[in-house]
Parts: sequence; structure tokens; C-alpha cells
Amino acid sequence: MSRLSNPFVALPTILPTALTTSLSLTTSLSLAAALFLSTAPLAAQTAPATDAERVAFGEAVRAYLLDNPEVIFEAVAEFERRTAEAQSGMDATLVEINADDIYHDSHSYVGGNPDGDLTLVEFMDYQCSFCRRAYPQVVDFIEGDSNIRLVIKEFPILGPQSEVMSRFAVTALQLGSDAQYLEGHERLVAWDGEFSQTSARLLADELGLDPEAVLAHMDSAEVDAVLQENRALAQRLQISGTPTFVMGAGAAGELLRGFMPADQMSEIAAQLRG
Repeated sequence: MSRLSNPFVALPTILPTALTTSLSLTTSLSLAAALFLSTAPLAAQTAPATDAERVAFGEAVRAYLLDNPEVIFEAVAEFERRTAEAQSGMDATLVEINADDIYHDSHSYVGGNPDGDLTLVEFMDYQCSFCRRAYPQVVDFIEGDSNIRLVIKEFPILGPQSEVMSRFAVTALQLGSDAQYLEGHERLVAWDGEFSQTSARLLADELGLDPEAVLAHMDSAEVDAVLQENRALAQRLQISGTPTFVMGAGAAGELLRGFMPADQMSEIAAQLRG
């Protein structure tokens, strides 16, 4: 991912550092003010404040923060901790509600160990630079853990080229074999330059597929249905960038938003296994 602290593509451009800091300080000042209010006598909170009292209160808050600037950063850290905790709980609920569609849809490629005790699901876009960086990490993780089941969900969000490449991949799976899909997937991840109709014909031929049949099927209702289902699932999971992973089993799992190295995937797998 490329545009947040956990880098996402197809998300708003990152805020300039100065603005981000300003927003954090604003949040901290608000938290500090709330702290002062929460410790004030109840009568003082409920009675209308005079202009003089409001000025005095503001000066007191300012003086306190100037004397204790570390409080600002403590407040920001606590705010971020609580936000992350709330997001994690929400993500776990979303995974539980949508577990069947995440782990066991009828149209996605399944690799690794089909009987693995944990499943790693990846929502990916072939035009996403962080998806390309993630690919060898996913391979290393799968090769290093023989008990991982892999599911790949085509999720084109970066424009027409993404759409065409994903349609080719879905077609390769529907008209060909798992091995032909996987080879095509690897080629598309590493593809350099435009992916045109000519490109699709050449790649289909190299994969041992009928080029004309592939081109015709790429615009079929069957391919439309797969991409629509993946997009609908991503919307329910509040996924708006790639790569996004889900790791888990049964009805449980963790939503992992952003690029992730293989060793971090292994750590999460160990935590999930208990």
C-alpha cells in the first residue's frame, strides 16, 4: 500500500507532515481540555461560564500544556491506541460476519496447502506497486509454512489496465487450470508496460490457452460476476486499498491492511494458532 502509514493505494494522498502534526496537536488540545472539564466540579460544568471564566480556563489549559508538553504526545499515543483497538474489534466482527465469502467462495484461486489450518486471503490489483512488492513475501511465507491455505481475490481498483489484467486472470482460472492461472498470475504481477489485447493473446498462447476464447470470455457475464462479488465483499469489509489480507480459520481472522513482510505474516500466524 502506498498512501497511508500502512501504505495503501487508491486512498487519499498522504497529508503533509506539518498538517498531520497540526491535526494531532489539535486532537491533543481537545483531549486536554476534556480532561480539565472532567475533573472540574459538577456545578462548574453545568453553570453558565462567564467570559472571564472562559478566558481564565483557556489560559490555564495553555499554561499547563506549555509547562507539560509531553502530555500532548501522551494524549496522542493514547488516542491512537484506543482508535486501533476499536478498529481491530470492528475488523474481527466484519471477518466473522463474512467468513464464508472470505474463505470459501466458489470462484477464487486456492493454492498453498488446500487443507491448511490457516487461510491467507489476498485482495490484490496487478497495477498496485505494493502488491508487486508483497508477492515474493507471500511466496516466502507459503513456502516457509506448509500449513497455509492461500486464496487470491482479484480486486481491480486502479483503472482500466487493472480491470483488463484482472479479467484475464479470472478467465485463465475459469477456462484453464489452477496451474495455468498461477503462471498467469505470476506473469501479470511482473508485467511491465501496457497490457493490451495483443498482450492478452500472446500470454494466453504462452499459457496454453486459446487466445480467441480468452479474449471473448474476458467480457463475459461469468467474469463480471466474480469481480462484482469481490468488490461487494471488499465494500462489506471496508477495504478500499490493496494489498489487503485476511488471515484466519473458521469464522475468525484478522484483517491486515497494507504491505506486510513474510516474517510478520509468520508472527501473526503463530499468534492465531495460540
